Amino acid sequence: MHSYLYEVLDRLVAFDTVSTNSDIPAIQYLADCLASHGFRTELHRIEIGGVQQANLVAWAGPPRPDGLVISGHIDTVPVEGQPGWERDPFKLEIAGDRIYGRGTSDMKGFLAECADAVRLFDRARLKRPLVFVFTADEEVGMLGAQRVTPALPQILGEIPCPQLTWIGEPTSFAILHAHKSIGAFEIRVHGRGGHSGAPEQGVNAIAVMGKVIDVIGQVQAERRAALSEEFAAVFPENPYDVMNLGTIAGGIASNVIAEECSLRVSYRSLPKTDPLEIYREIEKRIADIDPHDCASRNLAATIEIGKPMIAPAMFSPRGTALEKALFEITGANTARGAPFATDGAWFSGAGMTSLICGPGDYNQAHRPNESIGRAAFERGPALILEVIGKICCS
Repeated sequence: MHSYLYEVLDRLVAFDTVSTNSDIPAIQYLADCLASHGFRTELHRIEIGGVQQANLVAWAGPPRPDGLVISGHIDTVPVEGQPGWERDPFKLEIAGDRIYGRGTSDMKGFLAECADAVRLFDRARLKRPLVFVFTADEEVGMLGAQRVTPALPQILGEIPCPQLTWIGEPTSFAILHAHKSIGAFEIRVHGRGGHSGAPEQGVNAIAVMGKVIDVIGQVQAERRAALSEEFAAVFPENPYDVMNLGTIAGGIASNVIAEECSLRVSYRSLPKTDPLEIYREIEKRIADIDPHDCASRNLAATIEIGKPMIAPAMFSPRGTALEKALFEITGANTARGAPFATDGAWFSGAGMTSLICGPGDYNQAHRPNESIGRAAFERGPALILEVIGKICCS
């Protein structure tokens, strides 16, 4: 009964679409799947970090307003060097009530469901347009969506771009209408190296970076204390801006004064706030740091703050036709915020109201031995067809 569904997922998992690799073979496969069932398709080709990538736009239906966009990303996070894998990440494996493989939950499982739904769907029923947008490089800043969103009007031509967007990220079929913005940047401290036996002749970059970390920690503590009443129900676990020290590197040996140290920082800001606000505050406070290390006042380090990568927040209005359809079909009766960011950041910026709801499990995303429940996976195509029926065919 579900042989095609599993066949598509098997093929998708086998494509190594880690974000540093080209996704074009996988995207072309999905384009062929949708085109074989009467959808018009276009590969929106882009280059990111020197790698050729493509977004897929596929559409059907009359040139009328309203309609629906259904979206998901094809790229995955890396597997190389990730401890804990007990299975081949690029080979679909079924064990009991779970399906294993990189991307099964996040989010190739949903893309396979879309392909199966298209196979089962009668395009003659469409009274409003149905558009699929499958994106590249979501995992590294939603870069595919950022590029394809402004191109959608030209790609779709006479078809008005639908204003409702369903993003099938892993939520175990919970419905999410918001997420925070993301900021990420690098800080580099340049000191002066030398022999550790003569610290007064150098300046230790790691020691100065410690002062930087202390400043960031102060900002983090202040933000945590600034609870938002407005977003308490949307983000009940953390109704405030959150921050993270992601990676740090510096020094070459224990008997050498560290000449360089680098730190990567990220943060997530509540909707309705300037996503650059935290960056500017950290920049301001770092400018006031004493750049000498703890061993000497003779020499000073320099602190360089890189430009931030920013992805906007998403905060969709409640009560849309898509929300009502998802409530009715899934049995959910409330929506809240997501602890992760999505392509909806860029869709929302273009006036498209996005909701997040998918069959995968959030606690499986990015983990070794990633999996999806068989029951949820097999339920997906029928659910997609019901949503399409309510939004595009009634």
